[in-house]
Amino acid sequence: MHPNQVYAWKKQLQEHAARAFDPKVGQEAVAQTERDIERLHAKIGQLTIENDFSPRGSDGERPGPQSQARP
Repeated sequence: MHPNQVYAWKKQLQEHAARAFDPKVGQEAVAQTERDIERLHAKIGQLTIENDFSPRGSDGERPGPQSQARP
């Protein structure tokens, strides 16, 4: 193991040791994750509804002006 790596870990521990034992840190992360999941589920629902109600042709493209077939 390289001494620089050990130094970096030691420095990181000294800077963030208080957070390692703070029970609120984990709770805040869980709450934020739950909020993110709820937001993403809402977005999925919105996009699903938009997709279900958007008009499409049989080939999956949006309908446009009808082109006339030439003989």
